[in-house]
Amino acid sequence: MKAAVLPGVDTPLETRDDIEIAPPGPGEVRVKVVASGVCHSDLSVQNGTIPLPTPIVLGHEGAGIVEEIGDGVTKVAVGDHVVLSFVPACGECYTCTNGQPFLCEKSRAQAAGGLLDGTTRLTSNGAPLHQMACLGTYGPYAIVPEISVVKIPDDVPLDIAALIGCGVLTGVGAALNTANIRPGGTVAVIGCGGVGLNVIQGARIAGATTIIAVDMLPSKLEMAKEFGATHTVNAGDGDPVAGVMAASEGRGADVTFEVIGLGPTIEQAINMARPGGEVVLVGVPRLDVMMNLNAAFTFLYLAKTIKGCWYGSSDVNADVPKLLDLWRSGELKLKELISKEIDVDHINEAFADMQAGTVARSVIVHTHD
Repeated sequence: MKAAVLPGVDTPLETRDDIEIAPPGPGEVRVKVVASGVCHSDLSVQNGTIPLPTPIVLGHEGAGIVEEIGDGVTKVAVGDHVVLSFVPACGECYTCTNGQPFLCEKSRAQAAGGLLDGTTRLTSNGAPLHQMACLGTYGPYAIVPEISVVKIPDDVPLDIAALIGCGVLTGVGAALNTANIRPGGTVAVIGCGGVGLNVIQGARIAGATTIIAVDMLPSKLEMAKEFGATHTVNAGDGDPVAGVMAASEGRGADVTFEVIGLGPTIEQAINMARPGGEVVLVGVPRLDVMMNLNAAFTFLYLAKTIKGCWYGSSDVNADVPKLLDLWRSGELKLKELISKEIDVDHINEAFADMQAGTVARSVIVHTHD
């Protein structure tokens, strides 16, 4: 099969057509991947922010159709339409049984760049080929753990279903699950890419009435308005903290979200929160960033709360159906997130568009033999 492969850190992706895929093992399923979102976390693997072994088939935001099941699989059957979850949820470990399936202990295996047993089902020119997040959705087929799929109704278009698997669950979940947004509250969101737009619409669904979008690109700020932002602050035109203060009657936001993962913007998010407010860190920073923050005074002495957010604090088996209900009711925008549909040969262009901020999401639509 043909898939997009990252050969090494800080290198362009390359399309390879010599990839072989093994059958599913026990507890695994073979999925025909119909669509895959191009997410910033894929870029974070390319630039080394998220350290994974290479060469690797990237992609962790996808949806498709079950083609084959391994021994012991009971959750899905051949022909089922599924959303792929980049965090497996076993339902049995300590965190799963204590209300935190987004921290499932089985997900630790992902650091090896294979499946739950540490091995991969992919080879390229006879050599093992890693797969991101136990998935690898930049290929048209994937062997994935049973606990990484969520069955959905057949009438849900798979291009929009793909986005739920990461960007929507992470962003909307950050607003609805991680944060404490009260109806009528004020929210600020730093970073208006694909995940940030979903934080914005999650804040709108949660009942926030002042939603301040912060970014340096006018194009992203315009998109933010479409998803529910009531105010915009261009961080390239002046102090963004002052801009948020001006939009919140001088108090600061009840809840601020940082969706980039940079030290300076994390500090801005802390300073934008009102005394007693809440800061939710959604962006994935490099490992050294959190060691060098200079905003300790504001959150220690002004009673601010800082929360980390992983995968929108989601329970995928409960939250995917909830998000689809919100989409069916018209409250959640999904199709509007797709700026471009591409084939896998144009993956590097999609990465360039993402870095330039000209798209909300590019979606790979796979062709199959």
